[in-house]
Amino acid sequence: MDPLSDVLSLLKPRSYSSGGLDVAGPLSMQYPAHPGIKCYSVVFGECWLSVDGVDDPVRLTAGDCFLLPRGRPFVLASDLALEPVDAMALFAAARGPDAGAGSGGVFTFNGGGEVCIVGGHFALAGDHADVLLEVLPPIVHIRKEADKAALRWSVERMMQELREPQPGGLLVVQHLAQMMLVQALRLHLAEGPSGGVGWLFALADKQMAAAMTALHADPAHPWTLQALAERAGMSRSTFAQRFKATVGTPPMDYLTRWRMLLAKDRLANSRAPVSAIALSLGYESESAFSTAFKRVMGCSPRQYSRGRAAMRPPAAAPVREAPRLRVVAG
Repeated sequence: MDPLSDVLSLLKPRSYSSGGLDVAGPLSMQYPAHPGIKCYSVVFGECWLSVDGVDDPVRLTAGDCFLLPRGRPFVLASDLALEPVDAMALFAAARGPDAGAGSGGVFTFNGGGEVCIVGGHFALAGDHADVLLEVLPPIVHIRKEADKAALRWSVERMMQELREPQPGGLLVVQHLAQMMLVQALRLHLAEGPSGGVGWLFALADKQMAAAMTALHADPAHPWTLQALAERAGMSRSTFAQRFKATVGTPPMDYLTRWRMLLAKDRLANSRAPVSAIALSLGYESESAFSTAFKRVMGCSPRQYSRGRAAMRPPAAAPVREAPRLRVVAG
């Protein structure tokens, strides 16, 4: 797979709430801090987005998409001078007491019809979500007309599914939200973010992307600096310098860290022995793998596995079926 697909597969983004908001009239809604990533698109209308810690508010117009990957509180408002109201309280009142969390649908306020936003909130699996989140700004704003066109089908289809519920609709909406998330990351990447440091920025550089794609395609390969430089079509010294400047770490350190992230995922989600995981990631001995794992992760593979096991809830005791009363006709 390519590096972006690799990282998203590792983090397993799961949409645990998808839905829409249809508003009319003056309204300012305050949203609390959130884990994971929020990804939304404006179906029609205009409003303001103000994110905690970001100096300038963003004007959102029809077709705009925005990601909020840092979990900061934010405000959506028709007018930023208005006093914000608690968004969660509004949603709870609109949803009613009988609906479950993440049940989806379009919430309408003041009759709706002026501004409509749809999207999803994604949880990221594991304890290494920062692999993605730390390379993204507090707001990713997709606003170019060509980029809006690339997102339009997913947004319109999601709106239709939310407005006209059908069997399996919740699953369709969740998949559409994932499509929006990936497409928004692609579009952000295509803009070639300048001044940033991290693996995502390196993918905007064709030469760096070639080396990283090779590395991700076969992390167990005995890569050398020279071999990666050849994939990038560069001299060894120039490649090493540019990789570190773009990604923020030397190539071989990046390879080791990626191997250890894969190892953590396999230790947490498979029953493979440490020796097999070590071999699958290019280590000839379990001891060499354990040394690298402890250097990067701060504990041994077995300590990590034991810690994960201790965090799991105890298995529920089997439920015994009550004895059945046998009635014999007399």
